[in-house]
Amino acid sequence: QVQLLESGGGSVQAGGSLRLSCAASGYTFGSSCMAWFRQAPGKEREVVARIDTFSSATYDTESVKGRFTISRDNAKNALYLQMNSLKPEDTAMYYCAASRRLCRWVENPGDFNYWGQGTQVTVSS
Repeated sequence: QVQLLESGGGSVQAGGSLRLSCAASGYTFGSSCMAWFRQAPGKEREVVARIDTFSSATYDTESVKGRFTISRDNAKNALYLQMNSLKPEDTAMYYCAASRRLCRWVENPGDFNYWGQGTQVTVSS
């Protein structure tokens, strides 16, 4: 059974950086997509970035382009999200998720099969 565990969240000032990590147990990257989602209070969960585990093709949302970078380390079954130039509007609970399908076919939370517990990111002005 797959388990996902996020870490690296915290509180930073606007303009600062954080790197989130997601450790996957019992998970094969070879034919699936991994993603970072976030959810702020009162808002729906939204996708931040996705990465195909074998091709390294990436997809991200417009609001984080140029600031966030998703990456993976297949040998460690780990997913990362490097977040730079953080803004207060980036404040949210960030979730690691995995899908059995390629990233080109999945985008919504319901498309993902496995989820971590979330890690809080708070950006102050």
